[in-house]
Amino acid sequence: MAERSPESPGFSCPTPLLDHEHVAIAHGGGGLLSRELVERIFLPAFSNPLLAELGDAAVLDATEELAGGGRLAVSIDAHVVRPLFFPGGSIGDLAVNGTVNDLAMSGARPIALTAAFILEEGLPLADLAAVVERMAAAARRAGVRIVAGDTKVIERGSGHGLSITTSGVGIVPATSRLGREPIRPGDVVLASGTIGDHGMAVMSVREGLEFDAAIESDSAPLTGLVREILAACPATRLLRDPTRGGVAASLNEIAERAKVGIEIDEAAIPVEPAVAAACELLGLDPLLVANEGKLLAIVPQKSAEPVLAAMRSHELGRRAVAIGRVVADHPRVVVMRTAVGGTRIVAMPVGDQLPRIC
Repeated sequence: MAERSPESPGFSCPTPLLDHEHVAIAHGGGGLLSRELVERIFLPAFSNPLLAELGDAAVLDATEELAGGGRLAVSIDAHVVRPLFFPGGSIGDLAVNGTVNDLAMSGARPIALTAAFILEEGLPLADLAAVVERMAAAARRAGVRIVAGDTKVIERGSGHGLSITTSGVGIVPATSRLGREPIRPGDVVLASGTIGDHGMAVMSVREGLEFDAAIESDSAPLTGLVREILAACPATRLLRDPTRGGVAASLNEIAERAKVGIEIDEAAIPVEPAVAAACELLGLDPLLVANEGKLLAIVPQKSAEPVLAAMRSHELGRRAVAIGRVVADHPRVVVMRTAVGGTRIVAMPVGDQLPRIC
């Protein structure tokens, strides 16, 4: 029986607000259930003065860097992944780290994020709360605030439970020289660590695969590592985080835009044994598998060793290696020298090797 409201004796509430364990269509209606969702799940996790205002936009104060000639960097990224939780991460920290890293690749210091949540009817609210907590922890680790957001609810069966879109704002210091000098033959290609970890962590859970060693996602914010690289080599040519399409897609994009050739050495590319085994089992190329906590850096040859030393001094770059070089031959083409002494073209992937994992 519905309970009568003491404030309105003539009316009753047919759906007690606190009895929901799953997302309902009404949570997206802009009424009491929407407010409860925000106040009970999002605000406590993302707590900061700007978000607490609950305005239609967050107003950020100008910083000293902007006043001194710094530039704004803006990025946006959408995230759809199944399962929502996987070894080493979740869709929540993936959403934060993905946008933070996109900003970091431009040399920017991230200062604020916004987040939009598409919730499918029937999603357990406990799962949503756990994702939001992971997201808040990732934001704290990255040193960035989530200052505005939105939620929408879609009908059961029309989504994957939950998707998140994050946008970010960062500041590029006026003194930054990243990308100001063109990529040229002789430059060295560096990788911050093992590749393919994120994609195979998700796939191992999705496919129920078990290996002698656990595969965990590498999802992490790369701002600190980027700081070390730029301190060691302010004239770093370019930084990229090889997410969808993996290392192969990133290197092909670089070669195409810079109109140079790139040669990489298969023996130098670090791949965890369990990741290599999973790729072989599923018929996948590690070069095409997504990463969420690794970067590629192209630096002048004379700076390669100092940059590697700087990367290895950071927790996220301890296994950094040189994997190749920029060449004048075969412009716009990426070539790999194989472990058996041959060569093969590393082509741009036509589509996804895998169902969506980031």
